[in-house]
Amino acid sequence: MGIPGAEAIMMQGWFSPIRKRVFLIPLLTLVILGFGISGFMIIEKYGFVDALYMTVITLSTVGFQEVKPLDQAGRIFTVCLILLGAGFVAYNINLLASILLDGQLVEMYRRRRLDKLLENMADHFIVCGHGQMGQIVARELCRANLGVVVIDKEPTVIQRVQESRIVHLAADATEEETLVMAGVQRARGLVSVVSRDTDNVFIVLTARDLNRNLQILARAGTQGAEKRLMKAGANRVVSPYASGAIRIARNILQPTVTDFLELALSGEGMELSMEEAEIPEGAPLVGKDLMSSGIRSQYNLIIVAIKRKDARMIYNPLSQEELREGDVLIAIGPRENLARFRAWLAGRNLPDAQACKC
Repeated sequence: MGIPGAEAIMMQGWFSPIRKRVFLIPLLTLVILGFGISGFMIIEKYGFVDALYMTVITLSTVGFQEVKPLDQAGRIFTVCLILLGAGFVAYNINLLASILLDGQLVEMYRRRRLDKLLENMADHFIVCGHGQMGQIVARELCRANLGVVVIDKEPTVIQRVQESRIVHLAADATEEETLVMAGVQRARGLVSVVSRDTDNVFIVLTARDLNRNLQILARAGTQGAEKRLMKAGANRVVSPYASGAIRIARNILQPTVTDFLELALSGEGMELSMEEAEIPEGAPLVGKDLMSSGIRSQYNLIIVAIKRKDARMIYNPLSQEELREGDVLIAIGPRENLARFRAWLAGRNLPDAQACKC
């Protein structure tokens, strides 16, 4: 990974105490074999091969014929070797039983598989914090078939994430090593929704330093935190309390409009949806106006807004509005048509039967 601390965290995830105990098995095997070989060579004057043979048949209790009759000292040594071997076997059985009964072997395998998944992930999203907001964010990203890595340090939260089968790290998201392990340098975006604003600021600051092109979204829990998060490097900041208050007011003043927007944005309960689509380089729409683009006639979509490359928004664009490379189109229409339209922009033809049903 390039950072020693990250390797230390990885070792902790690999259950270092268990690994040390497992590594003792081959080490003790070599020690016992060496003890038996050297004892037979010194006491009975055996050659190396004969001493190895006697040690192996003694420890394995096979009971083949001795190389030559043992004297009294040799017999006493053989008894000691047998007792030592019996203790070694008992230790191995106890170790393996404890690992199997405690589920540690399964957990080690799961942790190793998780580490490999993290190493191979790219263009994914990192969600720091899996509380009420983090759960919803991770669920929606998974529904959109996007790669997700959840970071949280609370054991109860990690147990919940494991049950949902989301790639995760049981670590502190404010640590630089943790973000590196989560693949922040290969990620598309990061969502910081931990409970404390100071932690969110630190996470955003660290993530921006590690990846200048990262799309960062953060949660602001208190007044004034939004400005600090934007200065730290967040692209967008959401204040759940302010957003909740505005939503309540709109539900009072414009309940029907609010219901429609919620259904359109969530895509639940109706075939109509509101989504965005960026016009890529070389798309057939570049240079055309809305009238001749065929968006309405071929896909039955309504373009309600256009966001230019310079972030300028054009609301309710005219039919003569020219479409340019890099424009982001905000469209309303059937979800199936929106999926086919995005596929067409990307140079793919998506049949009706394969349209997205998320």
